[in-house]
Amino acid sequence: MSSTYGGDAPLSYNKYLKVQELIRLQETLSDPESHDELLFIVIHQTYELWFKQILHELDACIGWMNEGRLFRANHSLRGVNSIERILVTQIHILESMAPIGFLEFRDKLNPASGFQSMQFRELEFSSGAKDEKILESFREDEFAYTRLKARFDSPSLADAFWALVGRSGLAVGSYQERMDSTVEMLAKPEAYAELYNMQDLLIEHDELIIAWRYNHIQMVERMLGMKRGTGGSEGVGYLTTTLKKKFFPELWEARTHLTVEDIG
Repeated sequence: MSSTYGGDAPLSYNKYLKVQELIRLQETLSDPESHDELLFIVIHQTYELWFKQILHELDACIGWMNEGRLFRANHSLRGVNSIERILVTQIHILESMAPIGFLEFRDKLNPASGFQSMQFRELEFSSGAKDEKILESFREDEFAYTRLKARFDSPSLADAFWALVGRSGLAVGSYQERMDSTVEMLAKPEAYAELYNMQDLLIEHDELIIAWRYNHIQMVERMLGMKRGTGGSEGVGYLTTTLKKKFFPELWEARTHLTVEDIG
């Protein structure tokens, strides 16, 4: 039988990954073209692909939690955290740009801004940090708003985790109860082995996103100082306020209240 049965050429690496289409997606705006603009586009498109994979894993993880499949949920969370470690270090590649090189094309980006990354906002909403003001800021973008509204209205990773903890017999009805239950898990890890591992992976997910935000701030200040953002934000000033965001505040605060007396 011919390898071209049906008139189609045999599958190749380039065809499977659509490399021809992929390498056409980096369209620069500067004229004459700034040397550093291609890097800027490649890095941000790569981020969006990683965000897509993270969302894929978070959706799977929520499903595993709902089914009580703790091992599978933890496996997906490890995948999420592995990707986020790459995100944290990947931001520094942008620091290879010369500040003057960035300025050559930066004004062409107005009014576009990283604030408008739909998938990063989906990541936040799906993890548990839902902000109606951010949702409404996408109102004029029907595609983005529809996706974000669906995330906003759906149970988050945090919701799924606390429901799972509740089904294990621990109290989760209030913030205080969730914090107390976390203290119980931290004090007696062997009694709650998979839940303990899960809360550890969740707080790491939180920590890695915070680390990414911090590295992003440092990169922006290194490139631009205290200039305003292209979307009209305060730039570094606004970004610094995002460091306070946490998906699982109960997990963090529980560490404050954990004592050796809790072991007994």
